[in-house]
Amino acid sequence: MICSLFLFSCAGKTDKPEYIFRFGHQGNERDIWHQSALYFANTLDSLTGGRIEVRVYPSEQLGGELDMLRSIRAGIVEMTITGESMQNWEPVTAFLAIPYLIRDAEHLRQVVEGETGRKIARAMVEGIGLRPLAWLERGPRHLTSNRPVHTPDDLGGMILRVPNVPVFVRVWQDLGAKPTPMTFSEVFTALQQGTVDAQENPFALIYSAGFHEVQRYLNLTGHVTSWTYVVVGEEQFSALPGDLREKVLEAGELMQLYHEREFEKQEEFLRKELEQRGMVFVEPDREAFRARAEKTVLEILPPEHLDLYYEILETGRLREHETGHDADGETGLIN
Repeated sequence: MICSLFLFSCAGKTDKPEYIFRFGHQGNERDIWHQSALYFANTLDSLTGGRIEVRVYPSEQLGGELDMLRSIRAGIVEMTITGESMQNWEPVTAFLAIPYLIRDAEHLRQVVEGETGRKIARAMVEGIGLRPLAWLERGPRHLTSNRPVHTPDDLGGMILRVPNVPVFVRVWQDLGAKPTPMTFSEVFTALQQGTVDAQENPFALIYSAGFHEVQRYLNLTGHVTSWTYVVVGEEQFSALPGDLREKVLEAGELMQLYHEREFEKQEEFLRKELEQRGMVFVEPDREAFRARAEKTVLEILPPEHLDLYYEILETGRLREHETGHDADGETGLIN
């Protein structure tokens, strides 16, 4: 009998779980998010001897990201993967995806595992009722379209699907596009039917969603380098016995390590796959995009968040003069 994909022991496994966690997310079954979610489910099953069963629902089967957050807060489901959409409840979470703020992967790690990450994690628990179990790096977000985009001027009149994130809507509007918030599961059909002209996402979601079938150009705007969190409802987490809470946190840490290994492998693979499937890669004038985006971001950030913005920006500039990063042994999560 095979009890786990990851060769964990079956010893002490119960016949019936004491708790069931429903874990919904927007990635499809090919996506690294889904593979990471399955890894978490199998890991937690092993660590708890089957006392907690995690049922994973990909492709927005339980609803879009905002629907999932509302359902967790209402106690209807337990887990999801979420990012900057949380700013609809807690403004500081906008820093998960501020255009052109995070410079690269090492800068990202410094931010998430430093004081900024800890501040965001506390705000998620106290202000939204979501406990982060792991943070997952996302590849840079790029713009796909059916005409090449070299400068912001090329966006004129382009109907662009964006997630329902206020800063995204405003920035793309000021860049010249016509941003249209839409749930992720509706995007392929909207592109196919011409309801929208373009969308923006990392390589992983562009590939797993099959956008190469309905979009010709992949414009390497790299406008957001960001991360997401795997979260569980704080109320649902707190209802667990202490020993099971520890196992949930441990499974989250192991899932994060798994995702890091797989993420490093996939970015170059995905670029090659998208090229082979016919997408034309365009190198736009990133500095032109950066300059306009920064102006808008500074206009819309609440005054109390400007110091944090400049602190993160300066951390990235200092990195250019250093080798490696200053690991402090923290995860940026609340354990």
